[in-house]
Amino acid sequence: MTMEQVTKNKVLIAMSGGVDSSAAALLCMQAGYACEGVTLCLHPEGTAPYAAAVAEAEDAARVAAHLGFPHRTVYLAEEFRERVTEPFISAYERGLTPNPCILCNRHIKFGALLDLADALGCDKLVTGHYARICEQDGVYSLLRAACPEKDQSYVLFGMGQRELSRTLFPLGELASKDEARALAREAGLDTCRKRDSQDICFIPDGDYVAYIEAQRGTSYPEGNFVTEDGRVLGRHRGIICYTPGQRRGLGLSLPAPLYVKSKSPEANEVILTEEAGLYGSSLTLGDVSWCKGTAPCTSFRATVKARYRAKELPVLVTLLEGGEVHLSFDGELPRAAAPGQAAVLYLGDEVLGGGTILPL
Repeated sequence: MTMEQVTKNKVLIAMSGGVDSSAAALLCMQAGYACEGVTLCLHPEGTAPYAAAVAEAEDAARVAAHLGFPHRTVYLAEEFRERVTEPFISAYERGLTPNPCILCNRHIKFGALLDLADALGCDKLVTGHYARICEQDGVYSLLRAACPEKDQSYVLFGMGQRELSRTLFPLGELASKDEARALAREAGLDTCRKRDSQDICFIPDGDYVAYIEAQRGTSYPEGNFVTEDGRVLGRHRGIICYTPGQRRGLGLSLPAPLYVKSKSPEANEVILTEEAGLYGSSLTLGDVSWCKGTAPCTSFRATVKARYRAKELPVLVTLLEGGEVHLSFDGELPRAAAPGQAAVLYLGDEVLGGGTILPL
């Protein structure tokens, strides 16, 4: 379906059953859009996440009915397995630390859902993310949310011009999450009382090691904890159990604190270091994407977040052959930057793009 075939002012609202997407739907109704709601069920039938998703879909359907627009539930368990959970597991097996929300946003929420919006003749896709989109001379930019504490622009860096031009973030201008709750409460929506979701949706108890072992039907072999010069310090429980920067749960009796610096899947080793060894002066990014399609130039200064909750740091960005990007820090250094995590580049409030941190 081409852009000429979509109906202007008709929007498809991604509804999780929570307060944010409910408030986003309410704002769209108040703005005069013709609305249709959709909830994704991304998990295999018979699992705890599936049961939770069905309950969330029921909540979303009640919100849609209360506001007076249609709602549907779409089942994408196989697509979610291929695009999100399998890459998540595979990354841990390769010694990486992945962020599944970024994969889900790229392939499911702003991939499959945009395709559904096209199929339904909707002009825009609406989500409850806290971020902003602006347009100037036909070029779209992704910006931080007005509320710094709720800003989700980090996990949205993979959005390009197609996605940005077809998406609305009604909550991006809100000053706080309390405003979203107040909107839902005033409209009589029961979701105003729901708590925020904090866990990975397909691992509700947070035990990603147990999840991976259950999915693979195996446990992972023990190996050695080693120092950077190769000295053996003890045995680890399996390489997937550790992430860079980790100190607790190593099970070692040591004269001084040591931290996970990196992992070697080939040798099945976990390399430990002192605190000072967690800081590096440069990073290299792969799988790089730019919100405007290209980088501002071949070398420029920006700021970067090397993890969702990491401190934002100034950096010199240099484009490399093959599409990779080199980040050089000449001030404060990033702590325990983990291969597999995303590093997202900002210029003021604008998200320039980002990529995946590569192993050294």
